[in-house]
Amino acid sequence: MLRASRPLQLGATVLTLAIGASAVALAAGQADAQSATQINLDRHRVDYGHSVTITGSTSAAAAGRELSLQFAVPNGSWRSLASTTVARSGRYRFVVRLERTGLLRVVAGGKRTFPALEGAPVSPTGGATIAPSTMQLVTVAARFELSSGAGSALGGQAVHVRGELLPAQSGRRVQLLGHTARGWRSLAAARTSRRGDFDLSFNAGDHAQSLRVSFGGDRLNAGAWATAGRLQVIELQASLASWYDDGGATACGFHAYYGVANKSLPCGTKVTFRLGSRSVTATVDDRGPYVGAREWDLNQNTAGALGFDGVGTVWSSI
Repeated sequence: MLRASRPLQLGATVLTLAIGASAVALAAGQADAQSATQINLDRHRVDYGHSVTITGSTSAAAAGRELSLQFAVPNGSWRSLASTTVARSGRYRFVVRLERTGLLRVVAGGKRTFPALEGAPVSPTGGATIAPSTMQLVTVAARFELSSGAGSALGGQAVHVRGELLPAQSGRRVQLLGHTARGWRSLAAARTSRRGDFDLSFNAGDHAQSLRVSFGGDRLNAGAWATAGRLQVIELQASLASWYDDGGATACGFHAYYGVANKSLPCGTKVTFRLGSRSVTATVDDRGPYVGAREWDLNQNTAGALGFDGVGTVWSSI
């Protein structure tokens, strides 16, 4: 009996060792197959319109399987943005553009909607179990596009700075800031329209200053700002003028549509005139006037633009 039992015991020992080795190999395989999906972002803060590149890896056993890049606002539901397949090395890559701040993650499967921020590992049919990646926050800053900025303006004249704040949302508060020797200060504020556009208006005052537009941020996007140029204020002085019809030849040899005659200024000199709420920039194209203390002779177009008739005082930049 002892001699007979020895082969049986030896066989049992070999079987036990074989089962143990298989269990270790299976456990190792499962650990590899269920390893967490790694996710890396090339940036965590972008301006609206710029792309984010997402790369990472999962188990090489999942090669050829479909992955989905998902997005969610904090405490919101996941929605798929794009899908790709796992490379033979286990690596993957996405490139997307985001409109608002939120969370990104990579999960197994194609484009689907997940109702919660948590997700369990998914095991595609016939493949390895793919665990969702960690969640990564991406902050998307708004962006300004200006259609008109600062230039030159008459002292006391209304100045408009117009543009769009993207992505387009209504009701966003935009400020116009001016910088002088005392630092930045608010000059005007407005709300965006449904298309995201705005119109900021303020009085030019009597001194030059740098301008910028600013948005403080909200739940959709981080804040942003953009330069709006430097405002040059044209100082005006009172002077006596008359007007004439320049239908004939001019001393300068050309006819400016908005023309003005002066005794000494070089031909082609630009002069800004203002009368009441009207203003016009005229070009010196003739000589005169030679009557009394008059400094300017406005041609018919310049006079008409100002609503000027006869002889009187106008405000000029020279």
